[in-house]
Amino acid sequence: SGNNRISYNSSASAFLHGSNYFFAVVYADLLPALDGDAKTMTFLQEVVDILLAYIVESFDRETKVIDFHYPNELLQLNNWELQHEPATLDDILISCRATLKYAIKTAHPRYFNQLSTGLDMVGLAADWLTSTANTNMFTYEVAPVFVLLEYVTLKKMREIIGWPEGRGDGIFSPGGAISNMYAMLLARFKMFPEVKEKGMSSVPRLVAFTSEHSHFSIKKGAAALGIGTESVICIKADECGKMIPADLERRILEAKQKGFVPFFVSATAGTTVYGAFDPLIAISDICKKYNIWMHVDGAWGGSLLMSRRHRWKLDGVERANSVTWNPHKMMSVPLQCSALLVREEGLMQNCNQMHACYLFQQDKQYDLSYDTGDKALQCGRHVDIFKLWLMWRAKGTIGFEAQIDRCLELSEYLYNKIKDRDGYEMVFDGKPQHTNVCFWYLPPGMRYIEDKDEKKKRLHKVAPVIKARMMEYGTTMVSYQPQGDKVNFFRMVISNPAATFEDIDFLIEEIERLGHDL
Repeated sequence: SGNNRISYNSSASAFLHGSNYFFAVVYADLLPALDGDAKTMTFLQEVVDILLAYIVESFDRETKVIDFHYPNELLQLNNWELQHEPATLDDILISCRATLKYAIKTAHPRYFNQLSTGLDMVGLAADWLTSTANTNMFTYEVAPVFVLLEYVTLKKMREIIGWPEGRGDGIFSPGGAISNMYAMLLARFKMFPEVKEKGMSSVPRLVAFTSEHSHFSIKKGAAALGIGTESVICIKADECGKMIPADLERRILEAKQKGFVPFFVSATAGTTVYGAFDPLIAISDICKKYNIWMHVDGAWGGSLLMSRRHRWKLDGVERANSVTWNPHKMMSVPLQCSALLVREEGLMQNCNQMHACYLFQQDKQYDLSYDTGDKALQCGRHVDIFKLWLMWRAKGTIGFEAQIDRCLELSEYLYNKIKDRDGYEMVFDGKPQHTNVCFWYLPPGMRYIEDKDEKKKRLHKVAPVIKARMMEYGTTMVSYQPQGDKVNFFRMVISNPAATFEDIDFLIEEIERLGHDL
């Protein structure tokens, strides 16, 4: 209740000013020190109190999203340097408070800057538990429950994609870029398994295809795998940002005529800027025709599979060989949580295994298929599964569905509110397919400039100035960028479950307030 919040904030203010208790206590006094129990409990309780105060504050619309300082200022505001001698725990608590004071409140209902926003309380609890367990995902013997939960959850995700009985494989990786790179790695191994031992000199010139609107990680993966960025051919997108299948087929035939070997097509389900969904059925037909691995980068849009109202946008995804899906975006699972799902079982193991006998002994007393570490590129692998699994238990599939539907409803509300409003121009025609709403704001003094080049030149500077002012005032955050020949425009994305219609109204009013004099 409101009264509870007021009383909590008043008590929380005490935590922000420190405690004399820890003035003479140091790290060596905590567990595993003898008689360290009481000091450890008191210290951790103090840390938890700092965190709880920050969480409550993050959801308060009266607080700033950001207390912005330039890097050189922030370096001087606190002593961030590492010392030879240990600090007291009082200093450690001060550092905790300072870190959160200058952190971006990504849980704030008016934080719209990235594709990953919001803070889920069950997910947060799961993250705390995961850190407390502090184990590694490589074998069942050191992470029995977490390995089983990953098995159960990946199977469920494959069922939702539409693969029969959830068969296939998968792994949680450190983000969508790595998941996409895994897919490219598997596609290359599937076509040329000798590359694992003999390297790129043993295979012909490989080429991959992706939309000109796709994520930069496709090229980055090609660079990392030794395929090269010049071997990634960008396919034209239509005015709404969707890949044009006819251009894909044309470029495949061109590559084959040059003697290159097409091995990988990455279709995007929810592009980063426009939120576009490539036509997966048409793309899969082409991939089948030319025997090319089809990957779907659904890092941003894959979560729409949870929504009966919106999953049609991914029709054809079940025909893919692999799918990237980031629950840390639209499903608001705390960072990081990205999955690669693979249709063919056993391929990841064959591609990546190195048979390290000090980890993956073949004479263990349990089913060795649960030792998942050898199919990963990493040895040490963070436990990312528990956050997603516990949230899924708490919300159910219908809870995620309602959350996703609500975010899309808010984006449609924003689109309908600004599409005919004075001073706004949409970047492309038609209702957005995802929560991305792309638009220009034209201040009053710019609306009647007749010289198109001059108008374009001045418009390019508007979004950066408004964004800088947003950060200076700390009221909200929204992203901007150019795209192709289009000058800087705002890209509003909604994935924050705390956002409301009133927050959308506030954003519009704030853009107009901060930009009216430009």
